[in-house]
Amino acid sequence: MVSLALNIIPDGSIDAVVELAKVAEEAGFATCRLYDEGLATHDVYVVASAVALGTTSLRIGPGITNPFTRHPGQTAAAIASLGELSGGRAIAGFGAGGSLTLDALGLTRSRPVIALEELITICRALWSGQQVEFDGETVSLHHATLACPFPQIPIWIAGRGPKVLTLGGKLADGVILDFLHETTLSDSVELVRTASESSTHSAALSYSTAVVMNDDDLEAVRPHMTYRLCDSPQEIQELIGMSPDDVDRIRAAMGDGLHVAARHVTDDWVLPFVIHGSAKDCREQISGLVETHNLSEFMLPVFEMRDPQEYVARVGDLFNG
Repeated sequence: MVSLALNIIPDGSIDAVVELAKVAEEAGFATCRLYDEGLATHDVYVVASAVALGTTSLRIGPGITNPFTRHPGQTAAAIASLGELSGGRAIAGFGAGGSLTLDALGLTRSRPVIALEELITICRALWSGQQVEFDGETVSLHHATLACPFPQIPIWIAGRGPKVLTLGGKLADGVILDFLHETTLSDSVELVRTASESSTHSAALSYSTAVVMNDDDLEAVRPHMTYRLCDSPQEIQELIGMSPDDVDRIRAAMGDGLHVAARHVTDDWVLPFVIHGSAKDCREQISGLVETHNLSEFMLPVFEMRDPQEYVARVGDLFNG
């Protein structure tokens, strides 16, 4: 059976996030990942700690964090601490970072694939209790050790581009395929599988996208398609009929908030990236994806639903019904 995961953007109250995680745990979800979106959200590790203290079985961690806003050594320390606090339930989710996170801090994605590889290397070494000497292309550590190492924390990589997906297939314990256009999922799965085979390493696969069963669900997703669409490869933008002027218009509007930028996002640009239809339709779509691509996990992102607890329970029913 496919494992269920939840991905929460922690931009509301921390208490509300914890309550939502409790509902997910009761609904059969196994994992709770938390977006690390820099200044746009609460600190991901503070919220993850609160979720750890409020739940008993959920695996918990960033989903995702990047190599640029924190030094990889600090990321390793934070996730190791979460491992101890949660009684061994910590997981790590890494990616290259997107415009919502990096633009406000004036950061750019410099050599993202190399930065991710170095992040993974450093975390695994520090978590195992090694003293680390590392002079990489993007980061350095000298005589570095963790005061409280915590071994065997699973690492998941999220990405869309072929280089990041290949890296995930080679090095990560799992790869998250996030909001991919419906026509590109098979190719992305194949990239990960091929990379895993070439390294004699088996990476689990998670597919993450919203489940849209009514108009309220769609409107909750729309603001969060802004940065995803802007960060999509040019060929995907062209495939959905999104011009460079459209991208510039959305990026400019994001400075006034995602809801303002969302006014420029059409239904036709959203629907190819999500599961949508009646409950029966959505159940069949998810079951088909799991079977076709041998997915280990389906991850549900939660944004600003009118009633997020009802939404999580409703999607959980698709798997429990």
